[in-house]
Amino acid sequence: MTTRDQVHKWFFYALGLIPIWVLDAFVLNRIAPFGVIPMLLPLAVAAVAVLEGAYAGTGFGLAVGLLWELSYAGGFGGLVFGMALAGMAVGAASQYVLSQNFFSCLLCSAVVLGALDGLRVLRALFIRLDTLDVLLRVAVPEVLLSLCWTPLVYLIFRFIFRRVGGTRLA
Repeated sequence: MTTRDQVHKWFFYALGLIPIWVLDAFVLNRIAPFGVIPMLLPLAVAAVAVLEGAYAGTGFGLAVGLLWELSYAGGFGGLVFGMALAGMAVGAASQYVLSQNFFSCLLCSAVVLGALDGLRVLRALFIRLDTLDVLLRVAVPEVLLSLCWTPLVYLIFRFIFRRVGGTRLA
């Protein structure tokens, strides 16, 4: 693939990320169904990594982590590294262990969301923010509600992948 083809491909992936980010940052933040706010950006990283592989998943995860850190208050920079690592791990798992389908995306999304909320719970326990049962009453519904959005996110990026993904433009 030429450099122009690569730029074209990742431009469309970035365009696909915009409605997911708008939904995550401006719509679901205000609605908070069941009292929790779903996280859609990790789902986008998992979907692209499953479809494109480890190398591309790492780059996309890095970009999504940077977007996440810059658009939400209270970040410390860890999400940039964390999302890049998640993209690499999910991409490698889809290349070598799983396949490029929705169920792989759902499984990888569950692992990424579980790891993110698990780290949040551990941090909150470390600074004695609350007890484990209270923290899990927020974390578990948040992961489950976020997973309900996986079909929409996967369909958006699957559509883009079918048009310009992989080496289609070569």
